[in-house]
Amino acid sequence: MGKFVWKQTKAGFRFNLLATNGQVIATSETYSSEDACLNGIESVRNSCLGGIENQTVENFETLTHPKFEVYTDKAGEFRFRLKARNGQIVAVSEGYKKLESCLNGVDSVKRNAPEASVELEAPIKPNAPETPELQ
Repeated sequence: MGKFVWKQTKAGFRFNLLATNGQVIATSETYSSEDACLNGIESVRNSCLGGIENQTVENFETLTHPKFEVYTDKAGEFRFRLKARNGQIVAVSEGYKKLESCLNGVDSVKRNAPEASVELEAPIKPNAPETPELQ
């Protein structure tokens, strides 16, 4: 089973959804409060069973929210973003070289998020480098 790991950063609060093997499947925006971050986790749980809108094909079907939007970024990599019922982006992926890998990432979120545990990562130490944010 996967897990959500949230932490306080210098800019606010963030979470990652990790697969069973510890790999980051999706990450959040930076939230201004702990409560907002935890609400973001619940939003991922509530939205992750939405459909997949594949924006990498011509004349793709536009789906209603919640949904995963699969798209190609400026570097030519495949990414997904999970949008909640209100249209807000609640989680994003890393870049993938292959569409199939990106779709596997979506499937992993669908499998892991509903029952994932929630854990607090150890607080950052002063002057410690932070992990880079996903774009």
